[in-house]
Amino acid sequence: MSEDAELVVKEEAVYDSLRDVYDPEIPVNIVELGLIYDLKITGSHVDIVMTLTAIGCPVAGEVMQDIANHIKVVPGVQSCNVELTFDPPWTTDKMSEDAKWELGIL
Repeated sequence: MSEDAELVVKEEAVYDSLRDVYDPEIPVNIVELGLIYDLKITGSHVDIVMTLTAIGCPVAGEVMQDIANHIKVVPGVQSCNVELTFDPPWTTDKMSEDAKWELGIL
């Protein structure tokens, strides 16, 4: 591949990287918790819409920066934007079956 050729950013690679980001209060990654509401890739740019488990989370900025740092190391990613929303509010229904099992919710 020539230096001019752009790498195609793979959605699965972005999700794999996000699986290394954990909620600071719950020992489960943000993907399995269902905190990622939307992920869009446009060329080398990634947009994430996410939520948190609690509106008043004191480390929200740190979590969002951790997400951006993890996304930026994915091959082909040049930039990213992480947007926080609380609409719809997060509930345990958004968690994967694995996350529910790990936390003893099932």
